[in-house]
Amino acid sequence: MSDGRPLRVGHLTTIDMSLWLLLRTELRDAVAEGWDVFGLSAPGPNEDRLRELGVTPVAVRSLTRSWDLRSDGRAARELYRTLRGLDLDVLHTHNPKTGVIGRVAGRLARIPIVVNTCHGLWADADDPIAKRALVYGAEAAASVASDAELYQNDQDRRTLSRYVPTRKAWTVGNGVDLDRFVRDPAAGAALRAELGVAPDAILVGGVGRQVAEKGMFELADVARRLGDRATFVWIGPPDPDKPDAVDGEVDGLRLLGPRDDMVAVYSALDVFVLPTHREGFSRSGMEAAACATPMVLTDIRGCREIGTDGEHLLLVPPRDPDALAAAVTRLLDDPGLRRNLAAAAEARARRTFDQTAVATMSRDTYRRVALRRGLDLPL
Repeated sequence: MSDGRPLRVGHLTTIDMSLWLLLRTELRDAVAEGWDVFGLSAPGPNEDRLRELGVTPVAVRSLTRSWDLRSDGRAARELYRTLRGLDLDVLHTHNPKTGVIGRVAGRLARIPIVVNTCHGLWADADDPIAKRALVYGAEAAASVASDAELYQNDQDRRTLSRYVPTRKAWTVGNGVDLDRFVRDPAAGAALRAELGVAPDAILVGGVGRQVAEKGMFELADVARRLGDRATFVWIGPPDPDKPDAVDGEVDGLRLLGPRDDMVAVYSALDVFVLPTHREGFSRSGMEAAACATPMVLTDIRGCREIGTDGEHLLLVPPRDPDALAAAVTRLLDDPGLRRNLAAAAEARARRTFDQTAVATMSRDTYRRVALRRGLDLPL
């Protein structure tokens, strides 16, 4: 029952980088509603940033990104105790591991509303059947503990539709901060000067964690072929916990590491390339589109949602350096095509990728669940 206190909402991710980078707008808007908002994750470097948003960071110290039955069992027990102590009204889970563990722990802790967002299934149609069975089975089992399942792309919703009742499954899309991601030629020029790239030279770059799954080696292959025509860079943090982590230098690519000035990055690039093998809904693709950067992405779920091949961007098959090189070459050869694709992608981004709309859909979901279940909560 509502007792006059603000609604208490917790967002759960594996690491606090996800809270800061992926959910910042959602957290900010929840705080603006007057709610008490908690960000649960493993301890990390973004806690002060979250506090500045008005979010209370809550460390679940046993959480790790890698799967391990023993450590995950400890994390589940710690998470359950933490949730019992927070007295939340709503638990919103994210990421594969915390989505599974969190939904179950949230229900056991008797949190009135448990909602999960699928940011991308961690199995593809061409994965071995054993992996698909494990992933789909885990998602199906965990969904029993939730009140609503939100999907960033509709293909994932359709894939799990045989397991998740239609009444509690919605495709919400994804978005970015469109007030922040606006092309800034001056910032782009300053970054190019910092990198030693001449104004009339071509700069091609990818953005993402430094893991093979993001397609770094495919882009490096292209860079070795076309290095006399352009400078090739990769922006993003190392991810040593992943089995496909890229360790050390990559021949052909300049690794710039993580950067906070992402608007300058997209504004500096002449071509943005993301040869990723798996994607929930490409955030870097949305950011590049909003900043009017010509794009080459892989033709997979999570990238196809960014736009139409030949109209907003160029799509190529994953794990195909020859096709990737051909698409990049096409853009290098045709400045008019680059301009046309960039303008169309930016216009679509302004219409489609507003993160405030996604945050609104989350809040509407809480209200819908509360109404359906007859819960008296301060929504």
